[in-house]
Amino acid sequence: MAQRDTDKGTAARTIPAAAQASASKERLRLWLRLLKSTRRVESQLRENLRIEFNSTLPRFDVLAALARYQDGLKMSALSGVLRVSNGNVTGIVDRLTQEGLVVRMQVPGDRRAMLVRLTDKGREVFAAQAEAHERWIDDLLGGFTLEEARSFSDRFETITNLDEEGGQ
Repeated sequence: MAQRDTDKGTAARTIPAAAQASASKERLRLWLRLLKSTRRVESQLRENLRIEFNSTLPRFDVLAALARYQDGLKMSALSGVLRVSNGNVTGIVDRLTQEGLVVRMQVPGDRRAMLVRLTDKGREVFAAQAEAHERWIDDLLGGFTLEEARSFSDRFETITNLDEEGGQ
């Protein structure tokens, strides 16, 4: 029995069931290798942030999100950007505030909402961390050519956008 393979960008074609099962198993192996590689890179980033900056990956992520929004973000929006709960972000923002890296400000017209924004010191600290982060990633993924990096990036972007487009 044959099945149809409908990969994006290719014409649908009939593929024997055995070949389809083999492709399915290979895609599963790909996923497991991607997961293992992602965990390895993330582990190395965590270690580098700890050693070089006495910081953590979640703190870096908060600073990175705030760096993209010069006017700051409401706490709820920050949680949404990071895709984590408000509770997770609150503790990190508390510590970053104590260190003078971010400030909290009342949102005009909304007594319950707080806006979080990087301070000048926070921008400086993040800039140094972001530069190191890029260098670390370049070292870890240096085996990929420019063309390979673009190709993989494009393919993974397609997967990322599946949720936004309502599935496959």
